[in-house]
Amino acid sequence: MVDFSWIYGHAKTTWAHPTTPIQLTTKSGDEVPLSEFCKDTIPECHLNPLLFNGHLQTCYTAIKAEGPALIYKRKIFESNDINYPGQFTVDFVARESSPKDVTLPERTTYYSEREIDQIGSLDSKPMIIALHGLSGGSHELYLRYAIAPLLTPEAGWEGCVINARGCSMSKLTTDRLFNARASWDVRQLVKWLRVKFPNRHLYGMGFSLGATILTNYVAEEGSSCELKAAVVISSPWNLEVSNIVLQSTWVGLNLYCRVLGGSVLKLFEIHSEQILKNPLIDEKKVRSVRFLYEFDRYIQGPTWGYPTEGAYYRDASSVDALNNVRIPLLAINAEDDPIACNEAIPYEEFKLNPFAVLCATSMGGHLGWFQIGGKRWFAQAVRFIEWRS
Repeated sequence: MVDFSWIYGHAKTTWAHPTTPIQLTTKSGDEVPLSEFCKDTIPECHLNPLLFNGHLQTCYTAIKAEGPALIYKRKIFESNDINYPGQFTVDFVARESSPKDVTLPERTTYYSEREIDQIGSLDSKPMIIALHGLSGGSHELYLRYAIAPLLTPEAGWEGCVINARGCSMSKLTTDRLFNARASWDVRQLVKWLRVKFPNRHLYGMGFSLGATILTNYVAEEGSSCELKAAVVISSPWNLEVSNIVLQSTWVGLNLYCRVLGGSVLKLFEIHSEQILKNPLIDEKKVRSVRFLYEFDRYIQGPTWGYPTEGAYYRDASSVDALNNVRIPLLAINAEDDPIACNEAIPYEEFKLNPFAVLCATSMGGHLGWFQIGGKRWFAQAVRFIEWRS
């Protein structure tokens, strides 16, 4: 029988989790299995029927829209990791706007020295730490849609976004950009927040490449992870498989690989003076880049010591890291995602880790899940993290 549910925008949901997941203690004191809590909390996936496949959902993300008008205050951190020196920036959600700073994204200004000295509190508000996707930043529409509901006065959360190095109009102070394995800045931020806000419960949320970084960080920390829970959205999981699938079709190669390659090449142009200080990088080859995998071959490989882009993808993927996650983790993927493809999703691994649950929808694209009116379904789904707030 032919299934016409897509005509009405109804996406089917596939779940992957163990038969004996961990138990969550809710705000009411009840204990409930992680998988059951996710299923009870996450609403049915009803999307815009005019965006009836992954390509339409994904391409629609390029349509400019205003979205939630979050205000940020930016703090510059000096890395304390000897293997990854330099600076990174974190944008903290603020309640009051400041005079415009043309050197930063819209509604973003720097903390003053006086404000930095005053950062810290003994309050017990929950706090979200968000990680954006490839070459993005705190200004990204998908990110703002996801965290804005948590940041209302009624919800009572605080939040911040860690910008990948060189992204979101931040200055690159060494010859190294971000990479999917670079969890050091996240680790430093979490430790800093734990000192400044000792009573707050910290939660993580990652999108696309940020989902990979967040999963790798959580796995590296294991049972010592300071985060209470994490949500990862549109994670590519197995980067090598995703790369192979992307290159296997004309659309994948000439649309998605080319657009993604163009976005990171813009970062190179902005920071070329710093990046080209690395003698291992061949400027002529970099300037010939058209596709994302070529950027990873000529920039990420030499920068991080990988002989090929495949070696980088295998090492940086979070698919094996999932086995070491020891905090509640919800993953949201779309089966029709043309970038973080269904073939790369580790369904079997999710069935073995009692701390993890996968929610895979039949439609949604990459960071899409657009509903009628332009809102995003995943903004409702990620609120599972409120179980302990």
